[in-house]
Amino acid sequence: MISSQRQHLIVSRLRTRGAVRISALSKELGVSAMTIRRDIAELADKGLLKRVHGGAVSTSTLLSEPLFSVKSQMDIGLKDAIAQKAVEFVQPGDVIAIGGGTTAYVFAQHLLESQNANGITILTNSIPVAELVQALESKDVEVIVTGGVITRSNSLVGPIADKVIASLRVNTVFLGTHSVSIPRGFLMPNSLEAATDMAMMDIADRTIILTDHTKWSSTSLSLFARFGQVDTVITDDGLDADSVARTRDLVKELVLAHPTENSEEESEQLP
Repeated sequence: MISSQRQHLIVSRLRTRGAVRISALSKELGVSAMTIRRDIAELADKGLLKRVHGGAVSTSTLLSEPLFSVKSQMDIGLKDAIAQKAVEFVQPGDVIAIGGGTTAYVFAQHLLESQNANGITILTNSIPVAELVQALESKDVEVIVTGGVITRSNSLVGPIADKVIASLRVNTVFLGTHSVSIPRGFLMPNSLEAATDMAMMDIADRTIILTDHTKWSSTSLSLFARFGQVDTVITDDGLDADSVARTRDLVKELVLAHPTENSEEESEQLP
C-alpha cells in the first residue's frame, strides 16, 4: 500500500473513531510504527489531523467534545503520571470534588487504589467516577453525584448539577480541561460543562487542574477558569520550556509529572 492510500485510510478511521493509535495502525496496515508516524506528520502538516502522544485525533474534536471512550485511549501514560502526582494532594478524610473527563477519571482510579482515599468524600459530576466508587468493597469512601444533563464525555452538567454543587463545600476540586490558552486560561467545548466546572471551583478551597502537555496546542470555546483562579496545575514534563516559563508566570503552582518508561510503552502499545 502506497503512502497516499495509507493516509486516506488514516483520515477515514479518524472520521469514524475520532482518534487513532500508531500501534493499532501499524498492525492493521502491516507497516512500521515509524512509517505511520511519517504519514501522521504529513497529514498534520496539511491540517487534516492533530498529532498527540501515541497517535492522532481528528481536527473536528478541537471544538467539540470527543466521546469518553475515544478520549480514554489517548495519552494514557501521561494521564497515569499526572494522576499519580495528584494523589499526593489528597489526605485521608478529605472532602473533594472530581470533575468529568478521562484525566480526572484516571486520577480517581489511582486515588481509590491508595491509602489516601481512606475516609474521603467525593462530590462528582462524572458518571464513570461514581461507578468506580460504587464498585469499591473495602474502602470507606462516600460519593455524592450531582445529577444533571449527560454530555458526550459522560459528565453531568446544567442547572440541576450547578444547584446541587452550590449547596456543598469541598477542600479541593480536581478538574480536567480541553485546552490551555496563554494568557486566557482553561477552556471546554461545552458551555454547560464549563459552567458546572466554575460552580465546583466556587465551592472549593483549592482548585487543581489536571492536564497533559498536548492541551497547550489545542483550542476550545468556553473559558471556565483564568490562571489566577487556579492554585495548582499538574501536567507532564513533555511541556515545552517556553510554555513552562509562561505558565509559571501566570499560575500559583505548576507541577511537572514524569511518566515512567513503562507507562510510556503501555501508552504506545494500547489499541
